[in-house]
Amino acid sequence: MKILVLNGGSSGLKALVSEIGGPGLPDRPVPPLWDARADWGRRQGETDVRVKTAAGAYELRFEGITPQQVLEPVLSTLWKGPAKVLGSRSEIDAAGHRIVHGGRAFRETTRITPEVKRGIAQMAELAPEHNRLELEAIEAVENLFGPELPQVAVFDTAFHSTLPEPACVYPGPRAWLEAGIRRYGFHGISHQYTARRAAEILGRDPASLRLVTCHLGNGCSLAAVQHGKSIDTTMGFTPLEGLMMGTRSGSVDPGILIYLMRHRGYLADQLDRVLNKESGLRGLSGLSGDMREVLAAMAAGNSNARLAFEVYAHRLCREIGGMVASLGGLDALVFTAGVGENCPPLREIVAKRFAFLGLELDPEKNARSPADTDISSAHASVRTLVVHTEEDWEIARECRRLLGEL
Repeated sequence: MKILVLNGGSSGLKALVSEIGGPGLPDRPVPPLWDARADWGRRQGETDVRVKTAAGAYELRFEGITPQQVLEPVLSTLWKGPAKVLGSRSEIDAAGHRIVHGGRAFRETTRITPEVKRGIAQMAELAPEHNRLELEAIEAVENLFGPELPQVAVFDTAFHSTLPEPACVYPGPRAWLEAGIRRYGFHGISHQYTARRAAEILGRDPASLRLVTCHLGNGCSLAAVQHGKSIDTTMGFTPLEGLMMGTRSGSVDPGILIYLMRHRGYLADQLDRVLNKESGLRGLSGLSGDMREVLAAMAAGNSNARLAFEVYAHRLCREIGGMVASLGGLDALVFTAGVGENCPPLREIVAKRFAFLGLELDPEKNARSPADTDISSAHASVRTLVVHTEEDWEIARECRRLLGEL
């Protein structure tokens, strides 16, 4: 089965084709036949595209900055031009989409129907940077491949559908809960893959492990995973709650927002922009939401960059402590995504802060940031792992699982 996977964001789109053959579901990723990265955040009105196949890598540029404008020329490279890997578009058997917010209606991977599309659209107000673009991608694929191609929605919130009520209910009026205002959690596709891969690395049954998985990228979240299921997480009703992130504030005193509205004249759109685009590492450093740039500035003596890093680390450690409390103990701490996989100083701070639990790193392994490796010292009683997240593979795997069951 050849599965087209689409993983869209606010300024770009990842697309790949994976082929999954034979009976059963393979656990380990297979190299994609075709892998494209589209970025419309660099040039006004244009999209830069990099396509990789077994034959090489190709740089392309197209006019347009929406999935509807970009997808057709990008996907046509599958069967035309130097990046061609298919004889025709009919060789694609299914398309899988990462959908950020499923709300109450969608608690598991789902075949896309007109009703499902309407539900995704309704959730767009809670994840506006993602759900609308993902819906555009669904419609673009339908236009390009025809309505007969099976399309599958893999929801970032689905892995957290197992949260117990005390972990997902907010302490506001009962009417909030009845209106669907509750903790949903996000990055579930990554947390699901990372938890399963961590168990493989440790040679343990997932049902026997208490894990805290740390997805630290531009967006950041933690999950407390017990018996292979999410029992707590840091993101909530929207992807804004929880950890400090690249440009997002994470959790702040809600009284600050009331103060800004009453005394500084802030409107909802202004608060949305400040909390999502002008806070986090970018806001405190005054430089960038990219951890690499913050670390470089800190090394050059920039005090604002140092404060940003220290606040980021402090809030990360505090939230990890909360996840450990929910689990009642810890067998392994797992770092993944861009910052989690590539920031040795951050992992070192976390390990030292939790040394009392039995965390201790092997300094050489930590410095190398090896993917899919236990970087603990030999005598650490709680293991620390670095796992390269494979969200796109997990989406393909979910597509194969669901369509094989229908």
